Amino acid sequence: MTEVLVLARKELTDLRRNRFMVVLFVFLAIAVVLSVVVAAADFRLKIAGYNHYVDALTAAGSAATAPAPQLFPLQMLRGGIEYLEIIGSLFAVVLGYSIITKEKGRGTLQLIFSRPLGRYAFATGKILSLALLWTVTVTGLFLVITATLLLVGNAPLQGGDYLRLGLAAAHTIGYLIMWSLLAMALSSLTRRTGTGLILALVLWLIVVLIIPQIGDTMDPDNQIPGGLFASLQVDKSHEQAVMAHFTGYETTRDLIEQTSVTKHYERATFAYLGIKNDYNQKSLGFIWAGTFNNTLWLLAGLITSIGVARLAGTQKIILRKVP
Repeated sequence: MTEVLVLARKELTDLRRNRFMVVLFVFLAIAVVLSVVVAAADFRLKIAGYNHYVDALTAAGSAATAPAPQLFPLQMLRGGIEYLEIIGSLFAVVLGYSIITKEKGRGTLQLIFSRPLGRYAFATGKILSLALLWTVTVTGLFLVITATLLLVGNAPLQGGDYLRLGLAAAHTIGYLIMWSLLAMALSSLTRRTGTGLILALVLWLIVVLIIPQIGDTMDPDNQIPGGLFASLQVDKSHEQAVMAHFTGYETTRDLIEQTSVTKHYERATFAYLGIKNDYNQKSLGFIWAGTFNNTLWLLAGLITSIGVARLAGTQKIILRKVP
């Protein structure tokens, strides 16, 4: 266990000195914060437009009223979660790739493995360092996000909102660790460093972009901004009646989406943050009942990536792949 901790500490020291990775994390933090700022500004515009409308009605002597726009603070995180889902996972791939290739580039692998290490000590140390790094990074990001909601968005957060933010952060940590470990495993299994990165990017492209895009394109309600049924002023009961005639099609579309762990991550976090209206202002028990399968699939992906990274990070495999 001591050797694992020493390797993890060494890795964290290397990452802290890597300016490129620091720049990437800062860029990600700025992108997430800006998404909250933009969402808060958009809501202020809606409030201003509503007040102008009310003033116009009052000046005209009309007694008609209109419902005021409602602020659901956590819904302002939609853009930030999408950035973490796409850009964050891409950064995670780069991080996982570099954690092995830097050792190959420096020629330090032989030196490290000349020490009396356990079979899985090297890989476990790397895995532990990545887990700690993403835990600290995502926790810091969500603290900044929370501060931005409070200070910029003037969001009246309640106790339950902080718990929902914590659950979204936990899902994000697992999601990003998974991508780093998959990239780490591919870098360990390939002889040429560039090949590992290409394979990791192809996997990222398929899982993060292509499969979710196919599912979204097949969803008829996504073809018009605001939703097809909403634009036609079709209520929920009639929408369900219409879709009942397309159960086979909808089942196929859903199965395609479920092959992407990114979609599972999105569904779970969108539900806990109330971004998806079906779960907005619902209890955590209700949300869990509707999304537990998404969380379990994400957990399965994380456990699989840990196992693959440990098996691929042994001395026998890595040194055999060193050119």
